[in-house]
Amino acid sequence: MIYNSFASVYSELMDDSLYSKWAQYVEKQVAGDNKKLLDVACGTGDLTILLADKFQVTGTDISEQMLKIAEQKAQKANKKIPFVPSNMMDLYDFDKYDVITCFDDSICYLQDEDELAIAFNQALQHLNEGGKYLFDAHSLYQMDEVFPGYMFNHRTEDSAFMWNSFEGEYPHSIEHELTFFNWDEKIKGYSVNTELHKERTYPIETFVAILKDIGFKNVSVSAEFGTSEVKDDSTRWFFAAEK
Repeated sequence: MIYNSFASVYSELMDDSLYSKWAQYVEKQVAGDNKKLLDVACGTGDLTILLADKFQVTGTDISEQMLKIAEQKAQKANKKIPFVPSNMMDLYDFDKYDVITCFDDSICYLQDEDELAIAFNQALQHLNEGGKYLFDAHSLYQMDEVFPGYMFNHRTEDSAFMWNSFEGEYPHSIEHELTFFNWDEKIKGYSVNTELHKERTYPIETFVAILKDIGFKNVSVSAEFGTSEVKDDSTRWFFAAEK
């Protein structure tokens, strides 16, 4: 997967209000302050920086371009946060934490149930006893009803961005085609770059079964950042599991 071009516009496209909602969800799920927290798939670090107010945070993401932006944001916010590149299925070099988070449907970028199991096992192995694993995922409704046919365009003075979503090859999957147009002064024209982002989700029962098979306990599922029970038209599910 390619994140080079997407990293540059990611912050512009995100709804900033979501970060405070994710942070509030974490704070409600975790008792006490100053606990060690690993923010997996942290992107450009906005949530990681918010969580640093109450936790000892480390951020990690597969995209080094996004982590560079995260480091710049943390410096601007006067936060000393380590940002370490890694895949969520390969956390072997990390310590153990009281909390591991993985938000913004990042878990949906895994290809299949085997990769889910690997990522969940990595989280379990890097949690302290009694630690919490918190993540979210697109719902079946979001993947099957909302995304197919979705289109979005974004334009600035010297760049443009087009987002088109199509049904994927697997059940409950989607493919996001992202096309970037950036003005190139050397050629006096626009350079074009396309990235294809594939996401996949599963019934709630599948997520829960894999979590329990791996060894997690006290698994709970909610919607609306933990403020509502799951409904047929919930767009995002929130999972909390304990080691």
